Formats: sequence, C-alpha cells, structure tokens
Amino acid sequence: MDMETVFKNMPAAFNGEEAGDLSATVQYKVSAPKYCVIDNGTLTVHDGVSDNADVTLTLDDDDFIALMTGELNGMTAFMTGKLQLEGDLMLAQKLSSMFDASQLGN
Repeated sequence: MDMETVFKNMPAAFNGEEAGDLSATVQYKVSAPKYCVIDNGTLTVHDGVSDNADVTLTLDDDDFIALMTGELNGMTAFMTGKLQLEGDLMLAQKLSSMFDASQLGN
C-alpha cells in the first residue's frame, strides 16, 4: 500500500454523517503535501498546500499510512513525536472517527 492509494480512497472512506455540519480544511505535510476539504458531509482531496488549513498534520509517509489505516494510534504518534500538529487539536482528534480505516488501503 502506498500514500497515493490512501489519499485516493479517502473520499469513499469518509463518513459524512460523523462529520455532520463540519466545514474544515486539513493539511497533510508528507513527502507530497495534500490537503482535504470537508464541507457538507463530503471530503475532497487536493494537491499542494492550503493557505487556510484549520489543522496541519506533519509526519513521514509510512507513519501517515499507519495512522490512516489504524495501525498507529494518533495520540501515541503525537506523544512519541511521529506526528506534529498545528492548529485545531480538537479537529485532529476527531479525524480518525470520520474514516472507515478498512477502506483506505484497498
């Protein structure tokens, strides 16, 4: 599994009901930065760096894959320095509940 596969599968694995009326931009600083826009229960993935991210997650590619597929706990990653967060920490904590991790790696 690679990072591009995870990003490609994110919209289908996203649980819009869990997100509710959330409107947010999540920046992922990995080797090929991408950001996700959550709006009206949908998620879209974009290449590059957003000018207005609500939260930024910085981590290496392998840790990103492990985090998104449920192999790495977000709090553990943060506490051990594998994950750096900037911005809305509460939003970052909610992210894992908005995805079906089993759909991200296929």
